[in-house]
Amino acid sequence: MTSQSFYEEGGKVLTAGAFEFVLGTEIRRAVRSQNFLTLIVLETSREWEGMTVTADDGTVHEVAQVIGKVVRDTDLIGRTEQGVLSLVLVDADFEHSTRVINRLVSRIDNYEFPTVLRIAVGAACYPTDASDADSLKRQALARPIINWRGGLRPADQN
Repeated sequence: MTSQSFYEEGGKVLTAGAFEFVLGTEIRRAVRSQNFLTLIVLETSREWEGMTVTADDGTVHEVAQVIGKVVRDTDLIGRTEQGVLSLVLVDADFEHSTRVINRLVSRIDNYEFPTVLRIAVGAACYPTDASDADSLKRQALARPIINWRGGLRPADQN
């Protein structure tokens, strides 16, 4: 198995399995070193013919490319569920992570998506909010900080 198989096409986004492994490893490292770790989730959905549906792989990949330019090389980005991207901010408490969240949202605001999207951004911090990977993910998904909506609407395409 090569390192390429840990990443989705494009090379920056970890596959779901690789992300789960790395998240667990980083939490164990944070426990040993007594450092913070923040998990940021971006739950992406599309508006299509008056309905809101989970974003397809292409849309999630596009969001990943947009936000991938904002994160540090030491931070991890991966897909954790259908329509959900996750970022692990190593050695970052929740307060410092809000700056990253603001940069992510600013980057998303300045990008012209070809379709109407909704992106809910949530975050949770180890050890403040949770003590293991599963509870960290649940907390981040359950606490959206920002609900963003944007992209081209059919009337905008003319």
